Amino acid sequence: MNTVSEKELSLQDFVNILRRRRNVFLATFAAVVALALLACIFMTRRYEAKGVIQLQKPSSENLDLGDLMGSALGGGGDSLTQNIELQTQASILQSDTLALQVIQELNLEQNADFKSKFSIIRAALRLISPSGPGDPAGASLENSPRRRAHALKVFQDHLKVKVTSGTRLIEVSYTNPDPKVASAVVNHLVQALIDFTFQTKYKATSQISDWLTGQLGDLRKQSEDLASRVVAMQKETGLFGVGASDLQGKPIIYSPVLDRLQTSTAQLSQAQLNEVVKESVYKIVKTGDPELISELSGTSLAGSSSMGVTTSLDLIHQLRAQEATIEAQLAQDSSVYGPQYPKLIEEKASLAKVRQSLHDEIARISERAKNDAEVARSTLEGAQRAYNADRAAAEKLNDKAIEYAILEREANQSEELYQDLLKRLKEAGILEGLHSSNVTIVDKASPPSDPSSPKVLLILPAGVVGGFILGIFAAFFSEASDNKIQGIEEIEAMGLRLLGILPHSSASEHGEALFKQDSRFSAYHEAVRSLRSSILISRSGRPPQVILITSPSPGEGKSTTALGLSIVMAQYGRKVLLVEADMRRPVYRTRLKLDPAAGGLSLLLADAQAEFKPVLLNPELLGLHVLAAGPTPPYPSELIGSDQMRRLVESWRSMYDFILIDCPPVLPVTDAQILEELVDATILLARVGATSRIALERGYKTLLQHAKDQTNPNLGVVLNFVSSRSAAYYGYYGYYGGGKYDYRQEGNDANR
Repeated sequence: MNTVSEKELSLQDFVNILRRRRNVFLATFAAVVALALLACIFMTRRYEAKGVIQLQKPSSENLDLGDLMGSALGGGGDSLTQNIELQTQASILQSDTLALQVIQELNLEQNADFKSKFSIIRAALRLISPSGPGDPAGASLENSPRRRAHALKVFQDHLKVKVTSGTRLIEVSYTNPDPKVASAVVNHLVQALIDFTFQTKYKATSQISDWLTGQLGDLRKQSEDLASRVVAMQKETGLFGVGASDLQGKPIIYSPVLDRLQTSTAQLSQAQLNEVVKESVYKIVKTGDPELISELSGTSLAGSSSMGVTTSLDLIHQLRAQEATIEAQLAQDSSVYGPQYPKLIEEKASLAKVRQSLHDEIARISERAKNDAEVARSTLEGAQRAYNADRAAAEKLNDKAIEYAILEREANQSEELYQDLLKRLKEAGILEGLHSSNVTIVDKASPPSDPSSPKVLLILPAGVVGGFILGIFAAFFSEASDNKIQGIEEIEAMGLRLLGILPHSSASEHGEALFKQDSRFSAYHEAVRSLRSSILISRSGRPPQVILITSPSPGEGKSTTALGLSIVMAQYGRKVLLVEADMRRPVYRTRLKLDPAAGGLSLLLADAQAEFKPVLLNPELLGLHVLAAGPTPPYPSELIGSDQMRRLVESWRSMYDFILIDCPPVLPVTDAQILEELVDATILLARVGATSRIALERGYKTLLQHAKDQTNPNLGVVLNFVSSRSAAYYGYYGYYGGGKYDYRQEGNDANR
């Protein structure tokens, strides 16, 4: 038996969840849409004024720091520099300096946006956090920290500066409830930027000119000192710069010591390779195997050996070929001639001669290879000693070489900087730097005609979409957090047998309403009839006679269901006995207004001689009798499990067509488990929105363990208190039982 969580959800399951939680979905959707409508209605209308400025490319004739040191600093007109300039100007437009200037020029503190508004959060924070000293009375905006901070925050919140990608254009926009104020702020801010740029350039040009006049003399003296030090160190160390740089940009330095180290390194590598080759040849030759030695001929090892070894290898290779030829001829002739045949004797003599020559040559090549290996080892040792000596000398020179390279680079850079600055200072004059600002106005801000916010066409669709999405999330969250049974899908998913569903109505709350004439045509009555049909169609082919009605927990409607089911069975023309086995919380005597003097089940179980006096429930239903619980005994479970209870059930079988036993819930007490062994079928009630999935599953398993027939238990679940407007009800009955299927309505015969 699988739980609901183990079932793979399908699209239909999601639809069913939305149907069950449609109230949550609709409430969330309506709330979000209402908030969007309220925002559109009550939000302040704001107007956005826009202006566009262009940042021109700086003139190459201007006397500023970037031009004077352009070659040394690597400046240029590339896209990265352009982007940096644009972002710099955009940041200046959003600076506090320009903002304060515009606020003071336009007296924006008197504008509605800049008026302080009461905030509960701000007031609460001031209560729990220490506040600084207040603003001085009558002080200016710049000398009033709190006023200044508030004004700057409001100004920055409504200012927007955007750099247009791929261009030198900057778009400046400002929003305000007054369109004239919005346009004035943009225009004043742009003008403030132009003035700021002009003043900054003028000051920078003057400062550069004064600074260069004093620095060129010091720079010239510094370059001369560095050049003198380079010459002195060159003489001291024997290092020479060739005026070029390597791939890493480092200057290339020449030194005889480094030359010798490079030569000895190459010789050492060659000696190591030669020693390995000669040693390998010697080891192979030392084995004395003609086959292995012969294979060396023509290889790279043979090519690297001495002339004598190479000649011997070629000779051995030829002798091996002759040996193989003679052996093949000898084998062929031996199969034709006898051993004393002259030709065979001659061939054997030739073979012995070749083998002797091969043996002698192997001895000679062994000596030659040994001599080659010893010479190679001696050469390697000499190369290693030379390399070690050159390396030691180079290591001693290493620190001096590094110092020389650094000093030479500093001297070159100092000289280049001096020559570049001197050249630029001669070419450009002070007045050439006082050109106009490189910021020009492309579009001047004008008062807008239509408000920019609230954006009704954006807020309303966003509210609808957001409400729909949030409604779905709310519905699924409600479904996930609620472990109560909501529909028949959950019961079927747990693998439980569903007998039917009962709608929520007045009849389901007050049992006496079932006896009224009109109740026979109600949706609840029809649902109980459907339940009766499901019970009578037994799995074994024979309708169950003794039926147990219970629920997992109290308050799930089992007594009302038992009463309604007994009524429709009696209306079916059967003799029915309704037994109230819930002696802990009896309800029939009060609900059905039974005579207190009438006997009860507890009296019959306590006294075997007591007389069985069932009560006729309704004069119109002569076949329906009720046996109330009677006085509450001290140990109800012991009475239910007694032999007297078994005898009573057996006697009732012969007296009635159907016996319906209303017993206590399954989980709190054991009465239902005891009675399960005496009945033919069991109905387990589950109330929508009240019974949890775990309780229903545990109750079902508990009853299943005590069923008579474990292989084919007659046990089913009835879903109670289902709203007639719920997805579970329409999914089970459709429109059956509604207004379209009411016998009491006239003129509807065509629709029956």
